[in-house]
Amino acid sequence: MRGDWPLPTKLPLVGGHEGAGIVVKKGSLVKDVEIGDNAGIKWINNSCLACSYCQQSDEPLCSSALLSGYTVDGTFQQYAIAKAAHIARIPQSCDLEAIAPVLCAGITVYKGLKESGARPGQWVAIVGAGGGLGSMALQYAKAMGLHTIAIDEGVEKGESCKNLGAAAYIDFTASPNLVQAVKAATPDGTGPHAVILLAVQEQPFQQATEYVRSRGTVVCIGLPAHAVVKAPVFDIVIRMISIRGSYVGNRQDTQEAIDFFARGLIKVPYKTVGLSELQEVYKLMDDGKVVGRYVLDTSK
Repeated sequence: MRGDWPLPTKLPLVGGHEGAGIVVKKGSLVKDVEIGDNAGIKWINNSCLACSYCQQSDEPLCSSALLSGYTVDGTFQQYAIAKAAHIARIPQSCDLEAIAPVLCAGITVYKGLKESGARPGQWVAIVGAGGGLGSMALQYAKAMGLHTIAIDEGVEKGESCKNLGAAAYIDFTASPNLVQAVKAATPDGTGPHAVILLAVQEQPFQQATEYVRSRGTVVCIGLPAHAVVKAPVFDIVIRMISIRGSYVGNRQDTQEAIDFFARGLIKVPYKTVGLSELQEVYKLMDDGKVVGRYVLDTSK
């Protein structure tokens, strides 16, 4: 939206990459999708399906990937075009408004939790837990058998995080020593096994290696503009810490994330507004006042 990503975009552009709707037309070569089916349009609109990345189920890394709402028109419109190979297959039992945020935010945090390598019974810190991605990360982590430490700011976000299953909440604006507070939230005081960074500021990316436990993993998902990650090499080596990035999920990750939702394990906190109110929603996002997700009804 601000043009601060180092990727060329399409202009003019229809935004949106979390679209859930009903198939009203299909191409003559599409055999496994029927008119009337529920379908979702994700960030990855298409990929070549032939390169080494696509063949190894890493289609988000395909150099020819098309990105919904960025390099191709997205979902902020009543009728949108999607490539059949990459649509999300949504069960007919699912509410389309409720599942829409899963199609990027849900898939992304689920993928990040998988990439962290955290196992059931272990502890994961989620930075930015009160936002749209964080609200789902807490639930996916709980469904995967993980204990969560939610890190964000403010009383309202704290209450929301606890309601979504966080074992502990740390308000970074009220904590005189965030590193010690995070470590103290784990049973043995040595810190979480993994850190999921959803923040849109740079500082949390610098702090995470200080409180993740030895042999822990720091997973970078948020994309603060022009941010860098710095960590002492000595600590990284001696404590055997891993720092890795996690992009959006592949097609299998998508269906797994949807399955959690379909089984009632994920309840997305959202508010539905008309597409005509999009600018107001952007302003709330800019001010950091969004708790959960906003869903746009394109008919209003």
